[in-house]
Amino acid sequence: MTTVVPIKGDIVTNDYGWLYDLFGDDYASPKSVSDLINKANGDDLSVEINSGGGILDAGSEIYTMLRAYKGPVNVNVVGVAYSAASLIAMAGDVVAVSPAGMMMIHNVSSGQMGDYHDMQNAADSLKKSNIAIANAYMAKTGLSQTEILDLMDSTYWLDPQTAIEKGFADKMMFDNAEKPGKNDHDC
Repeated sequence: MTTVVPIKGDIVTNDYGWLYDLFGDDYASPKSVSDLINKANGDDLSVEINSGGGILDAGSEIYTMLRAYKGPVNVNVVGVAYSAASLIAMAGDVVAVSPAGMMMIHNVSSGQMGDYHDMQNAADSLKKSNIAIANAYMAKTGLSQTEILDLMDSTYWLDPQTAIEKGFADKMMFDNAEKPGKNDHDC
C-alpha cells in the first residue's frame, strides 16, 4: 500500500496550520506530515510536491522525518519545489520531476532588526543555515559544499533535465509511459 504525502502550498510551522485550515489554503506542516507517516506504518510513501517553499525550520523537520522513515520514500515534483520544498524533495529515495516541473535553491533569508551586532549575528546565522541546507543537497547530489553554496548564491533554477544532470532528481516522470496517440480520442 502507498500513502500519499502532499507538500502543497506554503510550508509552515505547526502553530500556523489552523490559519490555513480556516481559509481553506493548502499547506504542509511537520504535524500534517508526521500524522501521515504514522498512519503509513512502514508502507511506501509517495510525496507529491507543488510548493514555493516556506519556513526553513518546518522544511528541515519534514526533510528529517522523511529521511528517517523506515519504508520507501518516493518524491514526485508535480509542479514546483522551490526553496524549503526543494530541501524536502532531497529526502526521497527516488526523486522524479514532472516534464513541466521546476526546482529552485537559494540562500536562506530572514528579517532582522537591531544594532550592528545583531546584524552581524544574523548574517553569521544565515551563513551557517546555508551550510546546514547544503548538507541535504550534497547528500542527494554528490556535489561538493562549494558547488552547492555557489548554486545557492545564484538562486539556481532547475528545469527537469538540469535537476537530473545535477543530481537533484533521479528521473523525469512519465519517461517510460506510453504517450497517447493522436487518434486515441477519435470516436
